Amino acid sequence: MFSSRIQSCAKTNRLAQVRADLETRGVAVIDLMESNPTRVGFKYPARFLDAFTGDVLLSYQPTPRGLAPARSAVAQHLGTEQHSIDPERILLTASTSEAYAMLFKLLCDPGDQILVPQPSYPLLEHLTRLEGVESVGYPLVYHGRWEVDTDALYARVTERTRAVVVVSPNNPTGSVLLPHELERIQTICRHAGCALISDEVFGGYIFDQSELPRSVLDSQTDVLTFCLGGLSKAVGLPQVKLGWIVVSGVDSKVHLALDALDLVLDTYLSVSTPIQVAAPLLMEQGKQVSTWIKERVGANFKALKNVMLHYPSATLLPLEGGWYGVVQVPAVSSEEQLVLELLERDHIHVHPGYFYDFPREAFLVMSLLLEPVCFESAVVRMLDRAAGPRGVA
Repeated sequence: MFSSRIQSCAKTNRLAQVRADLETRGVAVIDLMESNPTRVGFKYPARFLDAFTGDVLLSYQPTPRGLAPARSAVAQHLGTEQHSIDPERILLTASTSEAYAMLFKLLCDPGDQILVPQPSYPLLEHLTRLEGVESVGYPLVYHGRWEVDTDALYARVTERTRAVVVVSPNNPTGSVLLPHELERIQTICRHAGCALISDEVFGGYIFDQSELPRSVLDSQTDVLTFCLGGLSKAVGLPQVKLGWIVVSGVDSKVHLALDALDLVLDTYLSVSTPIQVAAPLLMEQGKQVSTWIKERVGANFKALKNVMLHYPSATLLPLEGGWYGVVQVPAVSSEEQLVLELLERDHIHVHPGYFYDFPREAFLVMSLLLEPVCFESAVVRMLDRAAGPRGVA
């Protein structure tokens, strides 16, 4: 009865089944994958509520790219002293996921291909499938840090390749795309005649600003480029559904893309007026929230490093950006068996690396958002099982 695209997306994994069973039985679970900032103890600014008052919320002015004040707020949020952003090159969407969907509609015919990084967030595979597009993975390789294997990426380009997706900072590896990697990827896109999609939803959480680049928007290029972001991560408001696309590249290509996206977005007009009206105040007041999140992530990662000193058989991978941590533990059992034991016996929910297409075992992925005391306690219990016995620092 239903499309095969739906059937292939609708599978429930064993970990989710066990988690649901524990919750049904009233068993408390420590969720080391908690990625919702509204559930980890932050006290949000009271003025956030002021953004949703006023008669302007009762008027409706449908515009494909989004209301000008909201787009200007995004431009101000993304711009720097060296690089300003033209609001006319910004288009608003209801989420980053929708932004991907709109771009796949723009760039692809059914059966075309999008190159996506591995490891990375599995949502990309679902989004491409739902649009009738094939996702083709290209590897990130680990040599002290995660880097794009650009030779392997180039080898995967075909006549049906329409875009290369980069995620920087990557979820969950925490790696940030370096200038030489970006230049090589731009060269590949130029040679293949395809677009570049840069997912920068975690762009506000880069932990070495002096060394690491901030955004593809800081780089001049003739490759048609789409930079994605949203309020979910930028100001810690996943329930406020607002994302954006910034288009850059050669002016003639940019204008053609903007005109075509106007048509696509005008067909849906999915971004609500209240969210657009609220956006300037939310982004201004949200700066404090993003600062709290960055401080929390930094503190939890430092605590994780200190705990790891007691587990010499495990390795903590570096964090350049984002809000996830990755630990490699001895592969004495399968990742699935390990995470199920952690959930069933220790009541700790953590993700296995294979969820994100890590090339080998055994990796554990966790959020760094939890309140510090709870986070450190859960990490110790996790490592006791996954990498014990505990040693002496």
